[in-house]
Amino acid sequence: MSESAPAAPPAPVEVLTFGCRLNTYESEAMRDLATRAGQPAGTVVVNTCAVTAEAERQARQAIRRAHRDNPQARILVTGCAAQIAPERWAALPGVARVIGNAEKLKPESWTPGAAPAPVSDIMAARETAAHLVTEFAGRARAFVQVQQGCDHRCTFCVIPYGRGPSRSVPIGAVVEQTRALVAAGYNEVVLTGVDITSYGPDLPGRPGLGQLCRRLLALVPELPRLRLSSLDVVEMDEDLWRLVAEEPRLMPHLHLSLQHGADLILKRMKRRHLRADALACVRRARALRPEIAFGADFIAGFPTETEAHFAETLSLVEEAGLSFLHVFPYSERPGTPAARMPALPVAVRRERASRLRAAGQEAARRLYEGRVGREETVLLEREDRGHTEQFVPLRLVRGAARPGELRRLRVLGVENEGLLAEAA
Repeated sequence: MSESAPAAPPAPVEVLTFGCRLNTYESEAMRDLATRAGQPAGTVVVNTCAVTAEAERQARQAIRRAHRDNPQARILVTGCAAQIAPERWAALPGVARVIGNAEKLKPESWTPGAAPAPVSDIMAARETAAHLVTEFAGRARAFVQVQQGCDHRCTFCVIPYGRGPSRSVPIGAVVEQTRALVAAGYNEVVLTGVDITSYGPDLPGRPGLGQLCRRLLALVPELPRLRLSSLDVVEMDEDLWRLVAEEPRLMPHLHLSLQHGADLILKRMKRRHLRADALACVRRARALRPEIAFGADFIAGFPTETEAHFAETLSLVEEAGLSFLHVFPYSERPGTPAARMPALPVAVRRERASRLRAAGQEAARRLYEGRVGREETVLLEREDRGHTEQFVPLRLVRGAARPGELRRLRVLGVENEGLLAEAA
């Protein structure tokens, strides 16, 4: 009599993530919490985003697909879109429960037998739940949440309604998380949040982002690389500027939340900076650290944007030397002031977004070509692909490496997606 085949291991909790790096961090925390709580095999967690209508559409489509592929799957929905309109997400096929943003990092929220609870009013939130995460599935770099929510009210943005007011994670908790990640083998950590340059006013002593970074690097000397997520150009404090100048472990790559290049549109967006502030920021950074590279977020086709306004955004990309662009065609968000402004045709928004992306690709290529012949320290995400300190993508064409390791590589040439390199 032949032996029976061993039983297949239970399917892990599947997490589908939409949106920002903060969502990436939170998804890994929820994967761990749901697994520890004993969520049944086949559970699907959908972490939604509310930044654009397209992000919401993709999340809804993913839920319908998950239910179609496995009608018995237990689907749990969370994230900003679910926080803002929980009843709409609860009505989708297969959704067993909607978990609010204030609850999603609390262990008790993931108990399989927990009764569905109402989504809390995120605007009343006073604390940021932190969960120790030591594994990011399929990733060579790790993320650490340092801040949550936003106190600003940009006219296009719905995120404060999904995330609530700004709350900071204490420095001790950030240090503990980072130390655990380095011990788990991560060579690069990215500090993330909704508005990380607003870090600290709600904590004792009111530490700023620069003080957080300085203390983190001092208390975790074994951390090789620290990277920052999106920054507000007028909120960078002097401690942070000193680190840009003096600390080699702080990566020479800043991603700026700019949104536009025309002052009139920036005012209508209710941003806190003008075009001159963006230029002053990049000039100061380059003077302190000439090899630094920049990325930026932009919205194309904002209400009332003329072709002349859009041309100012295009020219800002070149004048500031912005190499990595995240471009979004404007998307109306119900309840925001911008949704009541005179809108541009969707086709115009998409066409301008396409032109802006093309300008970004050309700027990136100029950066790539300037790196040919150099040696770069690269974090390998796969055996043959990684990113340099400036976050330039790179492909190893000769030799192999272990994902997660730092390697010194020589740049041989350029391709559309980045650099070509070999072992130095």
